Amino acid sequence: MNRYPVWKYAIIVIALLVGTLYTLPNFFGEAPAVQVSAAKSSVKIDAAVQQRVEEALKAASITPDAIGADSTSVRARFDTPDTQIRAKDAIERALVPDAAKPQYIIALNLLPRSPQWLTALHAQPMYLGLDLRGGVHFMLQVDMKAALDKRAESLAGDIRTTLRDKNIRHGGVSRNGQTVEVRVRDAATATAARNAIADAFADLALTDRQEAPGAAGGAGEGTVLVGAIKPEAVRRIQDQALKQNIVTLHNRINELGVAEPVIQQQGADRIVVQLPGVQDTAKAKDILGRTATLEVRMVDESTEARAAERGSGAVPFGAERYPDRNGQTVIVKKQVVLTGENLTDAQPGFDGQNHEPTVNLTLDAKGSRIFRDVTRENVGKRMAIILFEKGQGEVVTAPVIRSEIGGGRVQISGRMTTVEANDTALLLRAGSLAAPMEIIEERTIGPSLGADNISRGIHSVVWGCVAIAVFMCIYYAVFGLISAVALAVNILLLLAVLSMLQATLTLPGIAAMALALGVAIDSNVLINERIREELRAGVAPQKAIDEGYRHAWATILDSNVTTLIAGVALLTFGSGPVRGFAIVHCIGIVTSMFSAVFFSRGLVNLVYGRRRKLKSVSIGQVWRPGGDAAAAVAGKTPAQP
Repeated sequence: MNRYPVWKYAIIVIALLVGTLYTLPNFFGEAPAVQVSAAKSSVKIDAAVQQRVEEALKAASITPDAIGADSTSVRARFDTPDTQIRAKDAIERALVPDAAKPQYIIALNLLPRSPQWLTALHAQPMYLGLDLRGGVHFMLQVDMKAALDKRAESLAGDIRTTLRDKNIRHGGVSRNGQTVEVRVRDAATATAARNAIADAFADLALTDRQEAPGAAGGAGEGTVLVGAIKPEAVRRIQDQALKQNIVTLHNRINELGVAEPVIQQQGADRIVVQLPGVQDTAKAKDILGRTATLEVRMVDESTEARAAERGSGAVPFGAERYPDRNGQTVIVKKQVVLTGENLTDAQPGFDGQNHEPTVNLTLDAKGSRIFRDVTRENVGKRMAIILFEKGQGEVVTAPVIRSEIGGGRVQISGRMTTVEANDTALLLRAGSLAAPMEIIEERTIGPSLGADNISRGIHSVVWGCVAIAVFMCIYYAVFGLISAVALAVNILLLLAVLSMLQATLTLPGIAAMALALGVAIDSNVLINERIREELRAGVAPQKAIDEGYRHAWATILDSNVTTLIAGVALLTFGSGPVRGFAIVHCIGIVTSMFSAVFFSRGLVNLVYGRRRKLKSVSIGQVWRPGGDAAAAVAGKTPAQP
């Protein structure tokens, strides 16, 4: 009746072992470290970079506690902050000889002190949020009006080109705020222009406005077609601008070496940026406010330029030298064909003929007209797309022009992998911000305050757990002790799951942990009280234990499911601290159902299940009419006759 099969005990043992392994890294703390990451997408982080770091540390007589590399960075861990500073200086001298043109970003960081054998098992500690680790918090306001104005200006140019291509005469196309106005002289022209615009620009809603004689620059009476951006298109443009700004901020913040930055949308036009571990507010502002520009130029195909690319000659007059993504030199002409202002979109894709990865660019009307003329005149020549950042240019790609390219849609291809196509599209699309932003809130949290928050949070959880355990042991005796052990297992599993998910722990998360204790122990209270009721009714102890767990399960399931629904609602619709609270809350409910029901039943079966003639159970005071008074006072329930 009250016995578990071996496979159930095996599940419990495996859960305890896995929980212990993945919880352990959180108790080793963090060590000062130096992180080396790439300053440009063309710079690769590989074993050669790690070897250069090791050689630089060896030359400076510095021995790291540990050093390792992944696809994005090389990280060296040290024992003291003084050694960390010395190591940073040594690595900078070796890897960044020219501070004006850095190839690598050398940043101070913190790394977990977990042993190598735990790291090999991919057991990593949880990340700590801004309120626990300290750092910088920014609230950024995105200028959505500027994004809509930019889109309206682009539409005005596109409409002008469309009307010219269809030979529709008009009295001028202009932007008036976030609307586009097209002046025509007669009804037939108005109808033709309206049909052309409606077919080509689904985002515009057209209305007519009659002008009095002389209103259109003295040209006589006419009609003005007013195109306003549709509400659904407005929402889409704003959403795209916000997402592109978030992507751009992610790229820029990588320079700071932040392990787990928080960059998320708040409301319709705001972005929250949290940088745990960063105390230099000025540097963070510089990174967030940085601008990038895009230029398209022709590659110099002259003999002198070829020699300069090989390093055996000087750069010709009227040309400049820039590196490409592979570190090779490309000589381009100084004359700028197009700028990033003419690029409206860049998306990765595949060629329709050979299915190779490509990057598909979309230009505005002015850009498509210029691009069509340039490609028609330079078939067979190379065109370079250059990204400028902090005054430094890099050739993203330099394809050969195969034919005239019109329509404002450009396809870049040539021996690119899918990852490279995605990266190139991201660089072109997110090289600069889609809409201006300004910092409307700024907050700095010191590391000492974060440490104090951690201490207070841990104390609240630990002392809450101790108080609950003491009460349960006093009130429910042995069953209370079993409940306390199950509560400890619940905390162990909760920390393990959060560590495996690499979740970011914040103060609301610690509050959710404290709440999880109450939810978990409530299940054990329901079970224990149900067993007491069975004993009061005169049921035999073994039968009472089985009936108690079986009948309490339905109530426990109902209460936890309803609580879980509330947690999922917070997780779905909440953001920031609310979302962090909801994640820990939901995980805590799942782990509490395992520990309070499945695990505690296993312990009860170990203690009482093997006794065939069980006469009493230690579950506190049981008042039963006609029962043994002495046994009742002692907390024992006599066997039934």
